[in-house]
Amino acid sequence: MTTNRIKSSAAVCVSNGLTQKSKEVEERGHWGTKTEFILTVMGAIIGPGNIWRFPYLCYKNGGGVFFIPYIVFIFTCGIPLFFLETALGQYTSQGGITCWRKICPLFQGIGYASHLIIAFSATSYIIILAWAFFYLFSSFSSDLPWASCGNSWNSDSCFDSRLNLSLESRLNTTLPVVEFWEHRVLKISGGIEEVGGLRWELVLCLILSWIICYFCVWKGIKSTGKAAYFTATFPYVMLFILLIRGVTLPGALDGIIYYLYPDISRLSDPQVWMDAGTQIFFSYAIGLGFLTSLGSYNSFNNNCYRDCFYLCLLNSATSVVAGFAIFSVLGFMTFEQGVDISEVATSGPGLAFIVYPRAVAMMPMPQVWSVCFFLMIILLGLDSQFVGIECVITSLVDHFPSYLHQGYRRELLLLLMSCIFCMFGFLLVTEVWTY
Repeated sequence: MTTNRIKSSAAVCVSNGLTQKSKEVEERGHWGTKTEFILTVMGAIIGPGNIWRFPYLCYKNGGGVFFIPYIVFIFTCGIPLFFLETALGQYTSQGGITCWRKICPLFQGIGYASHLIIAFSATSYIIILAWAFFYLFSSFSSDLPWASCGNSWNSDSCFDSRLNLSLESRLNTTLPVVEFWEHRVLKISGGIEEVGGLRWELVLCLILSWIICYFCVWKGIKSTGKAAYFTATFPYVMLFILLIRGVTLPGALDGIIYYLYPDISRLSDPQVWMDAGTQIFFSYAIGLGFLTSLGSYNSFNNNCYRDCFYLCLLNSATSVVAGFAIFSVLGFMTFEQGVDISEVATSGPGLAFIVYPRAVAMMPMPQVWSVCFFLMIILLGLDSQFVGIECVITSLVDHFPSYLHQGYRRELLLLLMSCIFCMFGFLLVTEVWTY
Protein backbone atom coordinates (compact mmCIF):
# COMPACT_ATOMS: atom_id res chain seq x y z
CA MET A 1 0.00 0.00 0.00
CA THR A 2 2.81 2.39 0.94
CA THR A 3 4.75 1.45 -2.20
CA ASN A 4 1.74 2.26 -4.39
CA ARG A 5 1.35 5.65 -2.72
CA ILE A 6 5.04 6.44 -3.29
CA LYS A 7 4.78 5.45 -6.95
CA SER A 8 1.62 7.52 -7.30
CA SER A 9 3.27 10.54 -5.69
CA ALA A 10 6.34 10.17 -7.90
CA ALA A 11 4.15 9.97 -10.99
CA VAL A 12 2.31 13.13 -9.93
CA CYS A 13 5.63 14.95 -9.35
CA VAL A 14 6.94 13.89 -12.77
CA SER A 15 3.68 14.91 -14.39
CA ASN A 16 3.73 18.29 -12.66
CA GLY A 17 7.37 18.77 -13.64
CA LEU A 18 6.63 18.01 -17.26
CA THR A 19 3.61 20.30 -17.18
CA GLN A 20 5.67 23.11 -15.66
CA LYS A 21 8.42 22.54 -18.25
CA SER A 22 5.84 22.64 -21.06
CA LYS A 23 4.42 25.90 -19.71
CA GLU A 24 7.88 27.46 -19.58
CA VAL A 25 8.61 26.37 -23.16
CA GLU A 26 5.24 27.66 -24.31
CA GLU A 27 5.79 31.04 -22.64
CA ARG A 28 9.29 31.32 -24.01
CA GLY A 29 8.37 30.24 -27.52
CA HIS A 30 9.79 27.67 -29.93
CA TRP A 31 10.41 27.26 -33.63
CA GLY A 32 7.28 26.78 -35.69
CA THR A 33 9.05 24.17 -37.82
CA LYS A 34 12.52 22.72 -37.93
CA THR A 35 13.00 24.41 -41.31
CA GLU A 36 12.81 27.81 -39.61
CA PHE A 37 15.66 26.84 -37.29
CA ILE A 38 17.80 25.55 -40.16
CA LEU A 39 17.21 28.64 -42.31
CA THR A 40 17.79 31.09 -39.46
CA VAL A 41 21.08 29.49 -38.45
CA MET A 42 22.04 29.28 -42.11
CA GLY A 43 21.41 33.00 -42.51
CA ALA A 44 23.32 33.80 -39.32
CA ILE A 45 26.51 31.99 -40.26
CA ILE A 46 26.57 32.69 -44.01
CA GLY A 47 27.38 36.35 -44.55
CA PRO A 48 29.44 38.73 -46.68
CA GLY A 49 32.62 37.19 -45.24
CA ASN A 50 31.91 34.03 -47.23
CA ILE A 51 31.89 36.16 -50.37
CA TRP A 52 34.74 38.58 -49.84
CA ARG A 53 37.03 36.91 -47.29
CA PHE A 54 37.35 33.19 -48.03
CA PRO A 55 38.14 33.48 -51.79
CA TYR A 56 40.88 36.01 -51.12
CA LEU A 57 42.38 33.89 -48.32
CA CYS A 58 42.40 30.91 -50.66
CA TYR A 59 44.18 32.88 -53.40
CA LYS A 60 46.61 34.45 -50.92
CA ASN A 61 47.50 31.20 -49.12
CA GLY A 62 48.41 28.84 -51.91
CA GLY A 63 45.19 28.32 -53.87
CA GLY A 64 43.91 24.75 -53.61
CA VAL A 65 46.48 23.99 -50.90
CA PHE A 66 44.54 26.22 -48.52
CA PHE A 67 41.75 23.62 -48.51
CA ILE A 68 43.98 21.20 -46.55
CA PRO A 69 44.29 23.26 -43.32
CA TYR A 70 40.77 24.56 -43.85
CA ILE A 71 39.27 21.05 -43.91
CA VAL A 72 41.43 20.02 -40.93
CA PHE A 73 40.01 22.89 -38.87
CA ILE A 74 36.46 22.12 -40.03
CA PHE A 75 36.52 18.68 -38.44
CA THR A 76 38.79 19.38 -35.46
CA CYS A 77 37.38 22.76 -34.37
CA GLY A 78 34.49 24.02 -36.47
CA ILE A 79 31.93 21.23 -36.28
CA PRO A 80 32.65 20.17 -32.65
CA LEU A 81 32.40 23.72 -31.29
CA PHE A 82 29.39 24.51 -33.49
CA PHE A 83 27.63 21.45 -32.07
CA LEU A 84 28.73 22.27 -28.52
CA GLU A 85 27.17 25.75 -28.58
CA THR A 86 23.94 24.61 -30.23
CA ALA A 87 23.55 21.66 -27.86
CA LEU A 88 24.18 23.92 -24.85
CA GLY A 89 21.26 26.11 -25.80
CA GLN A 90 19.01 23.17 -26.66
CA TYR A 91 19.79 21.36 -23.39
CA THR A 92 19.25 24.37 -21.12
CA SER A 93 16.52 26.15 -23.15
CA GLN A 94 18.26 29.40 -22.23
CA GLY A 95 20.03 32.22 -24.08
CA GLY A 96 23.73 32.94 -24.25
CA ILE A 97 24.02 34.27 -20.67
CA THR A 98 21.61 32.34 -18.47
CA CYS A 99 22.57 29.01 -20.06
CA TRP A 100 25.80 29.21 -18.07
CA ARG A 101 23.84 29.68 -14.85
CA LYS A 102 22.49 26.13 -15.25
CA ILE A 103 25.92 24.72 -16.10
CA CYS A 104 28.23 26.76 -13.88
CA PRO A 105 27.19 30.21 -12.59
CA LEU A 106 30.82 31.32 -12.52
CA PHE A 107 30.92 31.10 -16.32
CA GLN A 108 28.21 33.72 -16.86
CA GLY A 109 31.00 36.17 -17.63
CA ILE A 110 31.54 34.30 -20.90
CA GLY A 111 27.99 35.17 -21.89
CA TYR A 112 28.34 38.81 -20.91
CA ALA A 113 31.59 39.11 -22.88
CA SER A 114 30.11 37.57 -26.02
CA HIS A 115 27.08 39.87 -25.85
CA LEU A 116 29.31 42.88 -25.46
CA ILE A 117 31.01 41.84 -28.70
CA ILE A 118 27.60 41.50 -30.37
CA ALA A 119 26.64 44.99 -29.19
CA PHE A 120 29.80 46.50 -30.68
CA SER A 121 29.44 44.58 -33.95
CA ALA A 122 25.73 45.40 -34.21
CA THR A 123 26.68 49.07 -34.34
CA SER A 124 29.44 48.73 -36.94
CA TYR A 125 28.44 45.68 -39.01
CA ILE A 126 25.19 47.27 -40.15
CA ILE A 127 27.16 50.09 -41.80
CA ILE A 128 27.96 47.55 -44.53
CA LEU A 129 24.22 47.32 -45.21
CA ALA A 130 23.97 51.11 -45.40
CA TRP A 131 26.79 51.22 -47.97
CA ALA A 132 25.22 48.37 -49.94
CA PHE A 133 21.83 50.14 -49.98
CA PHE A 134 23.55 53.28 -51.27
CA TYR A 135 25.12 51.33 -54.13
CA LEU A 136 21.87 49.48 -54.79
CA PHE A 137 19.91 52.71 -55.18
CA SER A 138 22.70 54.17 -57.31
CA SER A 139 22.43 51.17 -59.63
CA PHE A 140 19.00 52.30 -60.82
CA SER A 141 20.41 54.93 -63.16
CA SER A 142 20.92 55.11 -66.91
CA ASP A 143 24.70 55.02 -66.39
CA LEU A 144 26.41 53.61 -63.33
CA PRO A 145 27.82 56.63 -61.46
CA TRP A 146 31.13 54.90 -60.74
CA ALA A 147 31.73 53.88 -64.35
CA SER A 148 33.18 57.13 -65.67
CA CYS A 149 34.69 60.48 -64.73
CA GLY A 150 33.08 63.87 -65.23
CA ASN A 151 30.80 63.76 -62.20
CA SER A 152 30.66 66.47 -59.54
CA TRP A 153 32.68 64.37 -57.07
CA ASN A 154 35.46 63.47 -59.51
CA SER A 155 38.83 65.20 -59.29
CA ASP A 156 41.15 66.30 -62.08
CA SER A 157 43.23 63.16 -61.55
CA CYS A 158 40.31 60.86 -62.37
CA PHE A 159 41.31 58.31 -65.01
CA ASP A 160 38.78 56.37 -67.10
CA SER A 161 40.15 52.84 -67.33
CA ARG A 162 38.16 52.22 -70.50
CA LEU A 163 40.48 54.57 -72.39
CA ASN A 164 43.61 53.07 -73.87
CA LEU A 165 46.19 55.43 -72.41
CA SER A 166 49.90 54.87 -72.01
CA LEU A 167 51.40 53.72 -68.73
CA GLU A 168 53.03 57.11 -68.18
CA SER A 169 49.72 58.92 -68.47
CA ARG A 170 48.19 56.65 -65.82
CA LEU A 171 50.67 57.70 -63.13
CA ASN A 172 49.25 59.75 -60.21
CA THR A 173 45.68 59.05 -61.34
CA THR A 174 42.69 57.50 -59.58
CA LEU A 175 39.93 55.33 -60.96
CA PRO A 176 36.34 56.64 -61.07
CA VAL A 177 35.12 53.72 -58.93
CA VAL A 178 37.65 54.66 -56.22
CA GLU A 179 36.61 58.31 -56.33
CA PHE A 180 32.95 57.32 -56.14
CA TRP A 181 33.71 55.26 -53.02
CA GLU A 182 35.88 57.85 -51.30
CA HIS A 183 34.32 61.15 -52.45
CA ARG A 184 30.68 60.27 -53.09
CA VAL A 185 29.87 57.46 -50.66
CA LEU A 186 32.20 58.08 -47.71
CA LYS A 187 33.12 61.70 -48.53
CA ILE A 188 36.33 61.29 -46.56
CA SER A 189 37.52 64.48 -44.88
CA GLY A 190 41.05 65.83 -44.87
CA GLY A 191 41.96 64.15 -41.60
CA ILE A 192 40.71 62.77 -38.31
CA GLU A 193 40.69 66.27 -36.83
CA GLU A 194 38.04 67.29 -39.40
CA VAL A 195 34.90 65.56 -38.16
CA GLY A 196 32.70 67.07 -40.84
CA GLY A 197 28.98 66.56 -41.01
CA LEU A 198 26.73 63.55 -41.29
CA ARG A 199 26.38 61.91 -44.67
CA TRP A 200 22.61 62.25 -44.81
CA GLU A 201 22.15 59.76 -47.61
CA LEU A 202 24.03 57.15 -45.58
CA VAL A 203 22.07 58.14 -42.47
CA LEU A 204 18.82 57.39 -44.30
CA CYS A 205 20.22 54.08 -45.56
CA LEU A 206 21.31 53.23 -42.01
CA ILE A 207 17.84 54.02 -40.62
CA LEU A 208 16.28 51.89 -43.36
CA SER A 209 18.56 49.00 -42.42
CA TRP A 210 17.57 49.26 -38.75
CA ILE A 211 13.86 49.44 -39.60
CA ILE A 212 14.13 46.22 -41.61
CA CYS A 213 16.10 44.54 -38.81
CA TYR A 214 13.56 45.64 -36.22
CA PHE A 215 10.62 44.11 -38.03
CA CYS A 216 12.55 40.91 -38.71
CA VAL A 217 12.94 40.44 -34.93
CA TRP A 218 9.72 42.22 -33.92
CA LYS A 219 7.76 39.15 -32.82
CA GLY A 220 10.72 37.11 -31.69
CA ILE A 221 11.47 33.83 -33.40
CA LYS A 222 7.99 33.86 -34.94
CA SER A 223 9.04 36.73 -37.19
CA THR A 224 12.73 35.77 -37.33
CA GLY A 225 11.93 32.29 -38.63
CA LYS A 226 9.50 33.60 -41.24
CA ALA A 227 11.93 36.28 -42.46
CA ALA A 228 14.64 33.64 -42.88
CA TYR A 229 12.58 31.87 -45.56
CA PHE A 230 13.47 34.77 -47.87
CA THR A 231 16.66 36.30 -46.45
CA ALA A 232 18.48 32.96 -46.18
CA THR A 233 17.47 31.47 -49.53
CA PHE A 234 17.32 34.37 -51.99
CA PRO A 235 21.08 35.15 -51.74
CA TYR A 236 21.68 31.69 -53.19
CA VAL A 237 19.58 32.61 -56.20
CA MET A 238 21.66 35.76 -56.66
CA LEU A 239 24.92 33.84 -56.14
CA PHE A 240 23.88 31.25 -58.72
CA ILE A 241 23.02 33.99 -61.23
CA LEU A 242 26.35 35.75 -60.67
CA LEU A 243 28.22 32.43 -60.91
CA ILE A 244 26.64 31.57 -64.26
CA ARG A 245 27.35 35.07 -65.55
CA GLY A 246 30.93 35.00 -64.24
CA VAL A 247 32.00 31.69 -65.77
CA THR A 248 30.66 32.72 -69.18
CA LEU A 249 32.85 35.86 -69.32
CA PRO A 250 36.09 35.89 -71.32
CA GLY A 251 39.08 35.31 -69.08
CA ALA A 252 37.00 33.59 -66.40
CA LEU A 253 39.05 30.40 -66.61
CA ASP A 254 42.26 32.28 -65.88
CA GLY A 255 40.68 33.76 -62.75
CA ILE A 256 39.52 30.34 -61.55
CA ILE A 257 43.03 28.94 -62.11
CA TYR A 258 44.45 31.75 -59.96
CA TYR A 259 41.87 30.82 -57.31
CA LEU A 260 42.63 27.08 -57.23
CA TYR A 261 46.21 26.63 -58.48
CA PRO A 262 48.02 24.84 -55.61
CA ASP A 263 51.30 26.02 -54.14
CA ILE A 264 52.47 23.16 -51.91
CA SER A 265 55.27 25.21 -50.35
CA ARG A 266 52.70 27.38 -48.57
CA LEU A 267 51.78 24.52 -46.22
CA SER A 268 54.92 25.17 -44.20
CA ASP A 269 53.84 28.75 -43.48
CA PRO A 270 52.14 29.05 -40.05
CA GLN A 271 50.17 32.06 -41.30
CA VAL A 272 48.26 29.81 -43.72
CA TRP A 273 47.09 27.62 -40.84
CA MET A 274 46.24 30.67 -38.75
CA ASP A 275 44.14 32.12 -41.57
CA ALA A 276 42.32 28.80 -42.00
CA GLY A 277 41.47 28.57 -38.30
CA THR A 278 40.46 32.23 -38.14
CA GLN A 279 38.13 31.81 -41.11
CA ILE A 280 36.43 28.82 -39.48
CA PHE A 281 35.79 30.69 -36.22
CA PHE A 282 34.75 33.81 -38.12
CA SER A 283 32.34 32.21 -40.60
CA TYR A 284 30.84 29.67 -38.17
CA ALA A 285 29.99 32.45 -35.65
CA ILE A 286 31.64 30.47 -32.86
CA GLY A 287 31.89 32.09 -29.43
CA LEU A 288 29.26 34.79 -30.00
CA GLY A 289 26.22 33.14 -28.44
CA PHE A 290 24.26 33.08 -31.73
CA LEU A 291 24.08 29.30 -31.84
CA THR A 292 23.20 28.95 -28.16
CA SER A 293 20.28 31.36 -28.41
CA LEU A 294 18.92 29.85 -31.62
CA GLY A 295 19.37 26.31 -30.35
CA SER A 296 17.48 27.16 -27.14
CA TYR A 297 14.21 27.30 -29.10
CA ASN A 298 14.56 23.68 -30.28
CA SER A 299 12.73 20.79 -28.71
CA PHE A 300 14.82 18.93 -26.14
CA ASN A 301 15.18 15.76 -28.24
CA ASN A 302 15.96 17.44 -31.56
CA ASN A 303 18.85 15.82 -33.44
CA CYS A 304 21.04 18.92 -33.41
CA TYR A 305 24.18 16.92 -34.18
CA ARG A 306 22.94 16.14 -37.66
CA ASP A 307 21.73 19.73 -38.13
CA CYS A 308 25.10 21.16 -37.11
CA PHE A 309 27.05 18.80 -39.33
CA TYR A 310 25.13 19.69 -42.47
CA LEU A 311 25.00 23.42 -41.66
CA CYS A 312 28.78 23.54 -41.29
CA LEU A 313 29.30 21.75 -44.58
CA LEU A 314 26.81 24.09 -46.28
CA ASN A 315 28.66 27.12 -44.93
CA SER A 316 32.01 25.94 -46.26
CA ALA A 317 30.54 24.84 -49.59
CA THR A 318 29.04 28.31 -50.03
CA SER A 319 32.45 29.89 -49.47
CA VAL A 320 34.03 27.64 -52.09
CA VAL A 321 31.32 28.30 -54.68
CA ALA A 322 31.49 32.04 -53.99
CA GLY A 323 35.18 31.87 -54.86
CA PHE A 324 34.31 30.66 -58.35
CA ALA A 325 31.80 33.50 -58.78
CA ILE A 326 34.26 36.16 -57.57
CA PHE A 327 37.44 35.00 -59.30
CA SER A 328 35.72 34.35 -62.61
CA VAL A 329 34.84 38.05 -62.62
CA LEU A 330 38.36 39.04 -61.52
CA GLY A 331 39.72 36.93 -64.37
CA PHE A 332 37.49 38.88 -66.72
CA MET A 333 38.92 42.14 -65.38
CA THR A 334 42.50 41.01 -65.96
CA PHE A 335 41.55 39.92 -69.48
CA GLU A 336 39.93 43.25 -70.30
CA GLN A 337 42.66 45.46 -68.82
CA GLY A 338 45.74 43.34 -69.41
CA VAL A 339 46.87 43.51 -65.77
CA ASP A 340 47.99 40.87 -63.29
CA ILE A 341 45.44 39.28 -60.96
CA SER A 342 47.32 40.67 -57.96
CA GLU A 343 46.33 44.19 -59.00
CA VAL A 344 42.62 43.47 -58.68
CA ALA A 345 42.40 40.66 -56.10
CA THR A 346 41.53 42.03 -52.68
CA SER A 347 39.24 41.29 -49.74
CA GLY A 348 36.80 43.06 -47.46
CA PRO A 349 34.98 46.25 -48.46
CA GLY A 350 37.55 46.84 -51.19
CA LEU A 351 36.22 43.82 -53.09
CA ALA A 352 32.53 44.59 -52.55
CA PHE A 353 32.60 48.33 -53.13
CA ILE A 354 35.54 48.92 -55.48
CA VAL A 355 36.69 45.84 -57.39
CA TYR A 356 33.36 44.17 -58.12
CA PRO A 357 31.53 47.41 -59.06
CA ARG A 358 34.42 48.17 -61.39
CA ALA A 359 34.05 44.75 -63.02
CA VAL A 360 30.28 45.12 -63.27
CA ALA A 361 30.69 48.42 -65.11
CA MET A 362 32.54 46.55 -67.88
CA MET A 363 29.73 44.05 -68.50
CA PRO A 364 26.76 44.40 -70.83
CA MET A 365 23.66 45.59 -68.94
CA PRO A 366 25.77 46.55 -65.90
CA GLN A 367 22.77 47.80 -63.90
CA VAL A 368 21.27 44.29 -63.77
CA TRP A 369 24.43 42.67 -62.41
CA SER A 370 25.01 45.53 -59.99
CA VAL A 371 21.50 45.13 -58.54
CA CYS A 372 21.98 41.36 -58.21
CA PHE A 373 25.32 41.71 -56.44
CA PHE A 374 24.34 44.37 -53.92
CA LEU A 375 20.99 42.75 -53.21
CA MET A 376 22.92 39.59 -52.36
CA ILE A 377 25.29 41.51 -50.05
CA ILE A 378 22.33 43.18 -48.29
CA LEU A 379 20.49 39.93 -47.66
CA LEU A 380 23.63 38.12 -46.52
CA GLY A 381 24.42 40.89 -44.04
CA LEU A 382 20.82 41.35 -42.93
CA ASP A 383 20.56 37.78 -41.61
CA SER A 384 23.64 38.05 -39.43
CA GLN A 385 22.55 41.46 -38.15
CA PHE A 386 19.04 40.64 -37.02
CA VAL A 387 20.06 37.26 -35.58
CA GLY A 388 22.60 39.10 -33.42
CA ILE A 389 19.87 41.41 -32.18
CA GLU A 390 17.60 38.42 -31.53
CA CYS A 391 20.42 36.80 -29.53
CA VAL A 392 20.75 39.84 -27.24
CA ILE A 393 16.99 40.15 -26.77
CA THR A 394 16.68 36.43 -26.00
CA SER A 395 19.33 36.67 -23.29
CA LEU A 396 17.71 39.75 -21.73
CA VAL A 397 14.27 38.13 -21.71
CA ASP A 398 15.69 34.97 -20.13
CA HIS A 399 17.51 37.09 -17.55
CA PHE A 400 14.32 38.96 -16.55
CA PRO A 401 11.58 36.49 -17.53
CA SER A 402 8.87 37.74 -15.18
CA TYR A 403 9.10 41.26 -16.60
CA LEU A 404 10.04 40.87 -20.26
CA HIS A 405 8.10 37.76 -21.27
CA GLN A 406 5.11 39.99 -21.98
CA GLY A 407 5.10 40.79 -25.68
CA TYR A 408 4.73 44.57 -25.62
CA ARG A 409 7.59 45.01 -23.11
CA ARG A 410 9.88 42.93 -25.25
CA GLU A 411 8.96 44.97 -28.34
CA LEU A 412 9.58 48.25 -26.50
CA LEU A 413 12.97 46.99 -25.33
CA LEU A 414 13.82 45.97 -28.89
CA LEU A 415 12.77 49.39 -30.20
CA LEU A 416 14.83 51.19 -27.54
CA MET A 417 17.89 49.05 -28.21
CA SER A 418 17.59 49.52 -31.98
CA CYS A 419 17.34 53.30 -31.59
CA ILE A 420 20.39 53.43 -29.31
CA PHE A 421 22.50 51.27 -31.64
CA CYS A 422 21.33 53.32 -34.62
CA MET A 423 22.36 56.59 -32.97
CA PHE A 424 25.80 55.16 -32.17
CA GLY A 425 25.97 54.17 -35.84
CA PHE A 426 25.63 57.84 -36.83
CA LEU A 427 29.22 58.29 -35.67
CA LEU A 428 30.29 55.92 -38.44
CA VAL A 429 28.58 57.80 -41.27
CA THR A 430 30.26 61.16 -40.75
CA GLU A 431 32.73 62.52 -43.28
CA VAL A 432 35.71 61.60 -41.12
CA TRP A 433 34.97 57.88 -41.28
CA THR A 434 37.38 55.81 -43.36
CA TYR A 435 37.31 52.08 -44.03
